[in-house]
Amino acid sequence: MPASPREATLETFPSPTARPYTIRFETADFTSLCPVTGQMDFAQIAIEYVPDALCVESKSLKFYLASFRNERAFNEAVANRILDDFVAVCAPRHAVVTAEFSPRGGISLTVRAEFSRDESPQRNGR
Repeated sequence: MPASPREATLETFPSPTARPYTIRFETADFTSLCPVTGQMDFAQIAIEYVPDALCVESKSLKFYLASFRNERAFNEAVANRILDDFVAVCAPRHAVVTAEFSPRGGISLTVRAEFSRDESPQRNGR
């Protein structure tokens, strides 16, 4: 098991068809650590994507997601890191990561990060 996301490897395999289709991964047992308190943050993570030439192998994804268990990061950073790493390894046509974090102090948080090859990247409103 990788000790951190930096040590994890997302593996890929060739998509079996050129036709656009959607793949969805879901996990209900994701954990990371709050960067302020060090307490565990629990989340349900869904990754939905339209592959191009490559698909992500599910067992490597399982190990990659598990590698966050000792990672201190804000929930927003976690969801965006997963999306960035996912896009970097398989270059999908479209991808969405939805991270639904369990309530802490009576407040729940959902982060939805999205990538589309057709959209130009925008940062800070530019």
